[in-house]
Formats: sequence, structure tokens, C-alpha cells
Amino acid sequence: MKSRSHGESLFCLALLAAFLIGTGYVQAEEPKKILCIEAFDMLNTLPDTYLIDVRSREEYQFVGHPLQAFNFPYMFFTTQFVKEGERQGYQFQKNKAFLDQINKAFKKTDNLLILDRDGVRSALAAKEISSAGFKNVYDVYDGFEGPEFPYFEDPNRQKFYRQLAKRYKINGFGHRRHYGWQWWGLPWTYEMDPKYVYPPDLGPAEK
Repeated sequence: MKSRSHGESLFCLALLAAFLIGTGYVQAEEPKKILCIEAFDMLNTLPDTYLIDVRSREEYQFVGHPLQAFNFPYMFFTTQFVKEGERQGYQFQKNKAFLDQINKAFKKTDNLLILDRDGVRSALAAKEISSAGFKNVYDVYDGFEGPEFPYFEDPNRQKFYRQLAKRYKINGFGHRRHYGWQWWGLPWTYEMDPKYVYPPDLGPAEK
């Protein structure tokens, strides 16, 4: 049996691509992971680039936020106080209007830099935004405060070094601001500018 020629293979691939595009079955490109310092550079050098802070309203206002960061909470705090393992605190609830609000505020071709506290919610939000057809989505994975110290992406190293740090009561163990936007010394503020507040919270304009 003769094998297909190179030209025939390319033709078949082209037909398959056309079919997938026509049916809308095109897998969204994964958001690119970048550090805060890269995000800051993009904000200052590339047009149509926006920083989206997906933390809750409370974090945005009371912990502070980067200058010119738009607040679009990916999750809201609830009044439910629970314990999970060794941790306890108030639960989060998904913002059902998140994607709808993003679609209203930004163009599909904008450069969207997604930031949260430590890279957990930003990864989820960035993937959801990318899947909605936005072409240039970036996950600012070291976050505003950064993950708890010490942090390693490899889970085995993470477990090992956190055990050592806890055992010897290393200064800063379990605290943040050893990574992230604040650690880099990038500009941030507590001031609440209505231009960057979550749009639905502003309500209708007064007459």
C-alpha cells in the first residue's frame, strides 16, 4: 500500500482545520504565565494592555491594589465560616457574572493581564477568559501578595521545605509578600478610583 504524498497530507490537514474552525471546535490557547515585573513592563510599553485584579472587593480595598488595576472579582466572600483541614475561614463563591462583565468591558484582542493574591484564582480566571475567545490573556502567577513563604512549584519540594521551615520556626514562615507585586516594589495604592471599581457596584448614574 502506497503512503500518502506530502501534498496530500497537507491538503487533509487543511480540510480538517477548516472543518474545526467552521464548527467552532477550536481549542483556546492556554494563557501565558508571566511575573508581575513582566506585567508592569507590558502595561508601560504595549497599547491596549489592561491589568485585571480578580480578587474580592474586600482584598482590593483593604489589602491594596496595583495602580490602574481594574477590579473584576472572580469570587466573592460569603458569610459561611468553615474549617478545611488545618485551615478555617470564610468561604468563597463564584461570581456568576464574571465573564459577562469582562465581555462588556474589554475587546477580544486586548492584552489582559490577570492578577489575584497568589496565582490560584488568576489561573482559573485566565483560563475561563481565554476559553471565551480572548486572544491575548496572561496569568500573572506570582500575584499581588504572593504565595505563602516558602513556595516551590514542585509539590515534593514544597512539602519538604515547608516542613523544615515550620520545624525550625523560620522567620516569615506562612506569611506572604516574599513574592509578587508588592515584593517587587511595584506601585500600588489603597485609593479607590471609581474608574477601576467593579462596574456593577457603581449603579446607575445619578440624575
